[in-house]
Amino acid sequence: MITIRHITEKDLSGLSHLYEELLGISTHLDQMLQVFKSAESSGNYHILGAFHEGELAGSLMGIVCLDLIGNCKPFMVIENVIVSGRIRRQGIGQKLMNEIEKIARENGCGYIILVSGEQRKEAHIFYEKLGYRDEKVEGFRKHLH
Repeated sequence: MITIRHITEKDLSGLSHLYEELLGISTHLDQMLQVFKSAESSGNYHILGAFHEGELAGSLMGIVCLDLIGNCKPFMVIENVIVSGRIRRQGIGQKLMNEIEKIARENGCGYIILVSGEQRKEAHIFYEKLGYRDEKVEGFRKHLH
């Protein structure tokens, strides 16, 4: 059985392992804990975990962003979507996405932004099945060192 809930401090070690699988880099747990506490206290960060038989098997983060345009409805940005490779294709990703969309609606969000690496074609098919459209926008990123 899959359980979806907000990540807690005790889940951070497992989350770190998932992020390693996603990006191939280690997370510094002490720093992760400090940032997690800050994110939690803001109220705009929703870090969800999918637990399979009590073990963290997937996660994503939704951030509610305020907007000053038009009717000033907030929007959500989804980041760090991961389902462990050892347990994919069991509906975990869909359950995570459904729950974060529910949270976006509860927060009055008008839309959701989701970016995915160009090479992640399988993930793109998954997102399209959930109703996300490739709107052919250009994404830009500048790494600050």
